[in-house]
Amino acid sequence: MKYATIFSYSNDKTAIAEARPRHREYLAGLKAQGKLFAAGPFPDDSGALIIYDAASREEVEQIIAADPFRQAGVFQSWTIYPWNQVL
Repeated sequence: MKYATIFSYSNDKTAIAEARPRHREYLAGLKAQGKLFAAGPFPDDSGALIIYDAASREEVEQIIAADPFRQAGVFQSWTIYPWNQVL
């Protein structure tokens, strides 16, 4: 099942810039494993939309917990929505 997750970022632009390369490498690994459908930040860098392909909400929470942005405190909050792809 796919899960659309909306993230809000911290205002710490330095933390975002420092963690972004590791975060993107992590996302690339998820994509290679078939666990990531799409991802990208909002233009103002206030947050992002990430669509995971996971077996459960709990798996999504585990994926988020291991994300370098979460570990660096960039992810301040998030909301997970089960999502049905139509097109």
